[in-house]
Amino acid sequence: MAQLRQDYAQFTARNTEILVICPEELADVQAYWQRESLPFPGLADPSHAVADRYGQEVNLLKLGRVPELVILDRDGVVRYQHNAAWMNDIPTNRAVLGIVDSLNAEGAAQNP
Repeated sequence: MAQLRQDYAQFTARNTEILVICPEELADVQAYWQRESLPFPGLADPSHAVADRYGQEVNLLKLGRVPELVILDRDGVVRYQHNAAWMNDIPTNRAVLGIVDSLNAEGAAQNP
């Protein structure tokens, strides 16, 4: 999440908000966010309801929930989804910002 904190201003400059879904209890998420001074929200999802909603894979051989990246538009429609193949299969901020730029350009072209 340090990677996301590092480029958070670049995301917000693109009218993009980051929300991290965490499988831990609320108190643990709050403590981590405070300790790390994360500028974006974290959502405690100990029952995995949100993770299940978006089809996040569970693989015990890969230490539990495999990372997933979902980009939603303002209407809550999934515009991009990356289901990691392994725990370190996380797109770089540069790659995600490129995707956001493409989606923003596509939206601007559809709504001139």
